[in-house]
Amino acid sequence: LPKDPNDDKNVIVEFRAGAGGDEAALFTAEICRMYIKYAESRGWKTELTSADENGIGGFKDATLLINGAGAYSRMKYESGTHRVQRVPVTEAAGRIHTSAATVAVLPEAEEVDVHIDPNDIEISIARASGPGGQGVNTTDSAVQILHKPTGMIVKCADERSQLKNKTKALKVLRSRLLEMKQREEHDKYAQSRREQIGSGDRSERIRTYNFPQSRLTDHRIGLTLHSLPQIMDGDLGELIKALEDADYAQRIQQLISK
Repeated sequence: LPKDPNDDKNVIVEFRAGAGGDEAALFTAEICRMYIKYAESRGWKTELTSADENGIGGFKDATLLINGAGAYSRMKYESGTHRVQRVPVTEAAGRIHTSAATVAVLPEAEEVDVHIDPNDIEISIARASGPGGQGVNTTDSAVQILHKPTGMIVKCADERSQLKNKTKALKVLRSRLLEMKQREEHDKYAQSRREQIGSGDRSERIRTYNFPQSRLTDHRIGLTLHSLPQIMDGDLGELIKALEDADYAQRIQQLISK
């Protein structure tokens, strides 16, 4: 089988809370931490470049960089809507709620992959806010980049250095533009970001995390695992291996049927 040309690339993972209010934001933060722990177990490096918090520890949206050999080859199956069923900490009556978070996994683009015309971007600087120690709020280091031809906006505020934040924001923008370029050129692995992650509605899901039953179900391959605490702690090996095997079998079948 031909190798996916992006398999060896680093990845940019974008998270967004879907339906479910504060509970969806809390789950989004937990999903983000799950991938950080999975990445660390494989010896990959992670950087949370942006996170819009909701005040109680949840993420309305966030962007995570993962650097490591073969990161995209394993993370590419994670794009879509992740649904959670549990009793939220914000629920006084003890009722089970259903919420959702969306995940988009993009291969990191190199400068040779995508050229960004300096005239096409508008860079604005703001004072960083949030965690980071005493110095983080005293310098104008947060960077926002607007890509005028597409309207894409990228923010980065995790570093005290304005230059480092600008570099990371450009990296995210370049990867988004590469994904757009590949979408236009190759239909086969190229759905729009909206199609990739869905609308965030509870009914559009690739996976359900059922906490009362300690159960995870991946609806694409009909796999159910009863080890949710371990999975949320980053133990994704069995799940990702099953998705890889299913993808391999499907691609073999496509070759045979041609």
